[in-house]
Amino acid sequence: MPSRRKKSKALPLTAADLANIAKSNPYLSRVLEDPKLRKNVRTAVTSGKSAYKRVSNGKVPARNLLEDKKLHADIGRALGAARDATITLSRAQRRRARKGLTAGRALVIAGIGGTVAIIGSEKLRSKVLDLLFGAEEEFQYTPPSNSGSAETESSTVGAA
Repeated sequence: MPSRRKKSKALPLTAADLANIAKSNPYLSRVLEDPKLRKNVRTAVTSGKSAYKRVSNGKVPARNLLEDKKLHADIGRALGAARDATITLSRAQRRRARKGLTAGRALVIAGIGGTVAIIGSEKLRSKVLDLLFGAEEEFQYTPPSNSGSAETESSTVGAA
């Protein structure tokens, strides 16, 4: 009985579809834009394949794994290139920090500066308190004059 192949239900992708996929995926767009990243990925894959071939050929006993310098070099190259590619991709995903003075930073700096100015200047401190709580009334105590007490004595003497 002849074998029947199942027909693939997937639609063929066009170049425009692939371009849209690459633009929408930030990792793919970064790989397409950065030649150094492509080189690191290529180096990691080829060195990894080379190291795998050296281990899986059946000729290397387990003890020689520790002594095989070519294997160590391949693994080192693969790990180094993979690390560099990972760092490049992770830096691409971070939002770039805005340089300069933003509104939030300006408010914080103004608040700190105002606090230091209020602490340092007594005149400014009194002005701020006057603005917040109203002007403070000056209270000066003047004791009653002695002439008022003499009148009360003379009125009591004259009444007697």
